[in-house]
Amino acid sequence: MADKDGNKLAKDYHEDIPQANQTFHVKGNDHADWGMKDRLSRIFNPESGKTVMLAFDHGYIMGSTAGLERLDLVVPKLAPAIDVYMATRGAIRTCVPPTFNKALALRVTAGSSVLDDDMSHEVVGVNVEDAIRMNAACMAVQTFIGAPGEKASIDNLCKTIDAGNRYGIPTLGVVAVGKQMERTTKFFLLATRMLAEFGANMVKTYYCEDFAKVIAACPVPIVMAGGKKVPENEALEMVYRAISEGAAGVDMGRNIFQAEDPLAMAKAVAKVVHENATAAHAYEYYLDIKER
Repeated sequence: MADKDGNKLAKDYHEDIPQANQTFHVKGNDHADWGMKDRLSRIFNPESGKTVMLAFDHGYIMGSTAGLERLDLVVPKLAPAIDVYMATRGAIRTCVPPTFNKALALRVTAGSSVLDDDMSHEVVGVNVEDAIRMNAACMAVQTFIGAPGEKASIDNLCKTIDAGNRYGIPTLGVVAVGKQMERTTKFFLLATRMLAEFGANMVKTYYCEDFAKVIAACPVPIVMAGGKKVPENEALEMVYRAISEGAAGVDMGRNIFQAEDPLAMAKAVAKVVHENATAAHAYEYYLDIKER
């Protein structure tokens, strides 16, 4: 058994060296079956190797959110600029037309609302059969490393991974950060690596200092979480830094749907993710198309 007190500090991340033995465009998934790779190729663009996810799963713990008061009016307008919907089955079934044919990252865990001081005790609220019925490209599981509900959330993740492996559906492990939880490089190095080693095909986490180390140490793709709303130029700078440091895409919610022009912002984010635009160029592009 590993002894944390006698463990040497890790330092050789070799951020400049790509993952070895990699032929498939999605990191760490070379040996997945065909169906799994097909779904991953719907999430991660085969040309750029990256993805723009639109997160609007906030209602499952927060209820109505500013900018998402009417999902049916907001979300369909953003479809042309994004690759993946990150949402609950209820939001998708009731408010999003299936004609857009976007990949779906289906939120399968459910838990307490923001009125609860500890939201870490979640359950798997969607079974794999419903994920199949919804043609989900992946199943998303919130995982609370370092919280009271850590063990139960890891159990949720592992059971979802097992179910996904039976049917060729990837699992997205989501690193949860509560009010009392760390937002340090050390924490994200631990949490992202744990989720990958449990078998998650990809991991969603927040940007942090030394993000390139977090990316290098995780053997599957990392998608950056958008986090709280910041000015559009700052959000695009964060996207640019994350992509430059090796992120395989972004999963943005509030920084898109709460922007002054959500569609223009989504298109600007895609410029950075898929076309390697700089933050300054993307912000100029945002201002230009916002004014039209």
